[in-house]
Amino acid sequence: MMDGYVAQVADALDLSPSLSKVAPVPQIPRRRERVLEMPDLDMSMLDFLSLYGCELQYVVGEKNSIMGRVMQPLNRLRYETRFIQAAEDCIPEAEREGVKEELGEAIESKSETLSIALWNATWGVEEMERLFTRSQGYYPKGSDDPVVAELSAGVRQLNQTVAGLLGGNTGEQLDYVGEVQQRWQAEHRAGQLMNSARLLTMRLDDATALLIERTETDPLCPEEGDGKLPEALGETYVTAYANGIETYLENVDEAREALIEPLSELATQQADIMPAAFQEWYRQNLDTENTASLWGQLDRAVASHARRWQRLLHQCGVSPGK
Repeated sequence: MMDGYVAQVADALDLSPSLSKVAPVPQIPRRRERVLEMPDLDMSMLDFLSLYGCELQYVVGEKNSIMGRVMQPLNRLRYETRFIQAAEDCIPEAEREGVKEELGEAIESKSETLSIALWNATWGVEEMERLFTRSQGYYPKGSDDPVVAELSAGVRQLNQTVAGLLGGNTGEQLDYVGEVQQRWQAEHRAGQLMNSARLLTMRLDDATALLIERTETDPLCPEEGDGKLPEALGETYVTAYANGIETYLENVDEAREALIEPLSELATQQADIMPAAFQEWYRQNLDTENTASLWGQLDRAVASHARRWQRLLHQCGVSPGK
C-alpha cells in the first residue's frame, strides 16, 4: 500500500518515484539485559524464620524447596509479596527475644527489593519479547481491532497493580497477570505497530519529497490556480491519500493510544529501576512523549506530508475537501 502510494504520487506529478530503504526497528533488549539480579535475605535469617511457627514458616519453606529456587519472575513476585504480608502478620505473635527485630529487618529488606521483583515480572518476562517481535509484519488495516482492545485492557489493569505495589500495597491481586502475559505470547501487536510506524515515516517522507520537488522547482499548476486539479492528481489525493493513507494513519494512531501509551506508562512507572540497556531502547521506540522517538518521527512525517499537500492544492486554487 505504501509503496504503491509513493508510485501514485510520482505518476500524478510526472516524476520518478524513489523508495528509501526501510531500516528495521531495533529489537527489544534480550532478556538477560532486561532482567535485574534479585538479592535475597541472608540464608541464616531465612533458616531462622523458617523455624518460627507462623505462616511465614510455610512461605519460606516453599522458597527453599527445589521448585522455589527456580521460580519464574511472576511467581517470584508473588513470593515476595506473600513474604512481606506473612512477616507483618507474624510480628504481633512474636514473643521470643530478637524475633520482632529479625522480622522487621526482613520486611524492610523485602520492601526495598520488591521493585526489582516487579520489574522482572513485567519487563523481564519472555512473553514481552513475543509482544514486541519484529517478525510478524505490519499492523493490519481496519478499525475496531479486538486484539488491541484486549491487550490494552490487560496492560492498563497491570499499570494499576504496579502503581499499588510501588505504593506499598502488597495485597494487590496478581492472579490475572498470567493470563495477560499469555496474550503477550500469542499476539504481536506492539511489534507490528512499531514496524508500521517506521514504514509510514519513510514512505510519507518519500512522497513528501516528490511534493516538494514539484511545488518548489516546477509547479504543476499556474501561480493563480483555476480551482481544478489534474485528474490523476485529484484521484491520488482523494482515493489514495484522504481515503486510504489517512484512514490507516488513524487506525495506527488509535492503536498507539490504546496499547503503546499504556506500555510506555508501564515502563515510566518503573523508571527508577529500569536497566541501562533498556533505557535507550525505551527512549527511541516506546516513549511517545520524546519528539526524537519512533513516534515523534512519525508525527513529524504526517504533519509535513499534510502541509505539502495543502501547499500543492493551494497552488492549484483548490481547498481540501473539494
